[in-house]
Amino acid sequence: MANTLLTPVKILDESLMILENMLTFTARSNRDYSDEFAISGAKIGATVNARKPNRFVGTTGPALNIENVNETSVPITLTTQFHVDFTFSSQELTLIVDEFADRYLKPAMATIANKIDFDGLGLATTVANNVGTVGTVPNDIKVLLDAGVKLDNEAAPRDGRRTVVWDPATNGSMVKSAAGLFNPSNKIGEQYESGIFSPSGLGFDIGMDQNVNTFTTGTRTNGTVSGAGQTGSTLLVTGLGAAATVKKGDTFTIAGVFGVNPQNRQSTGVLRQFTVLADATADGSGNATLTIFPAINTATSNQQYQTVTAGPANAAAVTWDIAASTQYTASLAYHRDAFTLATADLEDVSKYGAWGARRVHKGISMRIARQYAIGTDTVPCRIDVLYGWAPVYNELACRIVR
Repeated sequence: MANTLLTPVKILDESLMILENMLTFTARSNRDYSDEFAISGAKIGATVNARKPNRFVGTTGPALNIENVNETSVPITLTTQFHVDFTFSSQELTLIVDEFADRYLKPAMATIANKIDFDGLGLATTVANNVGTVGTVPNDIKVLLDAGVKLDNEAAPRDGRRTVVWDPATNGSMVKSAAGLFNPSNKIGEQYESGIFSPSGLGFDIGMDQNVNTFTTGTRTNGTVSGAGQTGSTLLVTGLGAAATVKKGDTFTIAGVFGVNPQNRQSTGVLRQFTVLADATADGSGNATLTIFPAINTATSNQQYQTVTAGPANAAAVTWDIAASTQYTASLAYHRDAFTLATADLEDVSKYGAWGARRVHKGISMRIARQYAIGTDTVPCRIDVLYGWAPVYNELACRIVR
């Protein structure tokens, strides 16, 4: 029987299935496919919106007390068009799909999967909560329990969608340290067979990803709050040191500012951790305005989305979680809703008569195109994805640092 010619659609379908099996962080995060660009095709910079639910305070007693509806949405900008380019002959289109996949598609999808996961794991800089000790590879299940407490304090659901994605060194350390701790025995066997830490009863689905990001903190020293009554997403601080740098992802606490549970608004008894969302450089007097997450919302300034017991006092001490100029690795414990990958359709070039196709699978849109290049006498092929990441509920996440 003659071989059936591989079509662009067949190649894309196989590519998307291979990609799905290679994703780690992305496979454990939300995905938002937008079909609004299905006709015209999306471009870099296009935006889709992910809606966040309302939060209400509630009223005790029979009297009606209508609350304002503060529905918010998080814009997700499609920032990255990533593609893998290669050539193959028309004769190779007669290969069976498995042979073609082994030769071309698996290496191509590995490159795309690693790029998407790496970009997504970079969202660790937007996460304020963190556990672990820089310079020490986690080697005890306590780090998972501590991360679980952080998520509980943020009212993250225990609905089977909590996950941890950590780096290879942490995974190896945890597999070794947890030997024999878990029952039933088949869990221990699975752990050693796969090489992936496989806890039973700790509330997390565990994944290992070599794309966990490494960061370096700024040169800042401990500072103080400059001015009382500050609320919102910016904070003026002083005492950082002349021309000191504060790097995106640096986390800190403020003396006297405790976190609250977002549902009952009671103090967690733990200082609220904040993260810096954009690089900043102090002036000659050591002053800088920081863009932070979460916003400083008090019962007075924004009760519906209250995050702290009280606003910071003037001259309240700012304490950085990680020392200045220190490199660290940030794995993530999070609820699936914390991060969203958005994809959209690129223009379908096959409508112009080109060899190509566009397909969607489990929230990821992919395009393939192939055309003769007269200048180089080759027939190049490219496989593209257009995507963007956003921290939609980054309060439902916690870094595990080392």
